[in-house]
Amino acid sequence: MSTITVGISDLNVAKGEDILVTYALGSCVGICLYDKLGKIAGLSHIMLPSSQGFSNSAQQPYKFADTAIVHLVKKMQMAGASPTRLQAKIAGGAQMFAARGNNSLANIGERNVKAVKAELARLRIPIIAEDTGKNYGRTLFFSASDGIMKIKSVNRGEFSW
Repeated sequence: MSTITVGISDLNVAKGEDILVTYALGSCVGICLYDKLGKIAGLSHIMLPSSQGFSNSAQQPYKFADTAIVHLVKKMQMAGASPTRLQAKIAGGAQMFAARGNNSLANIGERNVKAVKAELARLRIPIIAEDTGKNYGRTLFFSASDGIMKIKSVNRGEFSW
């Protein structure tokens, strides 16, 4: 068993007994995809909702909800997963700072969650569990052996789906 760390604006796939982990989910969203039959897990840590309007978005496709999830599905397919069997669990999208004025960053967590949900719906991947919003950061662990998503949070404890 090994632990595979997924950084910010990153993604990876795991099989067998491996565990995917991502840290510092504040306004970012962690997207866990799982093929139960193949026991193939994927995790993406997106930072922004859309690649539209960013001139260098093609160089950083894992940063955005609208491009990272498609890349994650493709990487999982290459590992043997079937897109029709994928299910999703998502976490993050917190509002980490008090809103001041009409700052577009004030609701970035909420916008990230909406973009992730829209992309998963477009790909017909059902969301079967989520821990999104609120005002605290999360560390996410995702097990390839059973598809369990575990969340750890300072002052909030630990819980699993």
